[in-house]
Amino acid sequence: MAGTFVLITGAWHGGWAWRPVAEQLRAAGHRVLTPTLPGLRDGADPTPYTLTDVVDSVVDLVEGEDLRDVTLVGHSWGGYVITGAAPRLAARLRKLVFWSAFVPAEGRSLYDEVPPNYQALFDGQAQASGNNSVAMPFEVWQAAFMPDASEDVQRMAHGLLVPQPMQYFTETVVPLDRETLGVPVAFLLGEDDVALPPGEFGWGRFADRLGVAPVPVPGSHEACFTRPAELAEALLKA
Repeated sequence: MAGTFVLITGAWHGGWAWRPVAEQLRAAGHRVLTPTLPGLRDGADPTPYTLTDVVDSVVDLVEGEDLRDVTLVGHSWGGYVITGAAPRLAARLRKLVFWSAFVPAEGRSLYDEVPPNYQALFDGQAQASGNNSVAMPFEVWQAAFMPDASEDVQRMAHGLLVPQPMQYFTETVVPLDRETLGVPVAFLLGEDDVALPPGEFGWGRFADRLGVAPVPVPGSHEACFTRPAELAEALLKA
């Protein structure tokens, strides 16, 4: 049965990052929306917005378009966004899907959930930026986020990234209450995803927070570029 997908990106990305996946989903007969979130457009001022503004923008999109039977998908930092939006949109949702995404805990920001080396990176970038934003260094992107692509492709994709407002990493949202939400939830986990290192800070702990088993999908943290057909298939089956 055809439905609607709303795909929420991770940090540094705009809706453009979902295009290869969106084309696959549309070919299967689904409507797909891939919003670029506030503060993440090319050239946007990252300072005026809060994480609440981002959540509000997703709610406004779904309600403004009167979308129903929605599969709401969040990638990476987008897990914070869909967690904030889902309770307000529950009557409109078919399912909620986290793909290698953060699942918020009470009082914990994304900054609290990443290893100390990322915290130091974020702090240094934000302080040096002049506008409290965090850029993604190419070397980190290449090694941790998109190692399953050639250097030419890595550099092309990296060149499209925009600085991320630091406040999006330090603000919190209310955790999900799955019983109250009443919507099926799934967690997809990239088989080669090392954007968070395995172990204490690995992605698996977030599936545990949802009380679900992670569903393996091929590719790295950027499988939206490198394995879009397989990722789209996983979203359809989630």
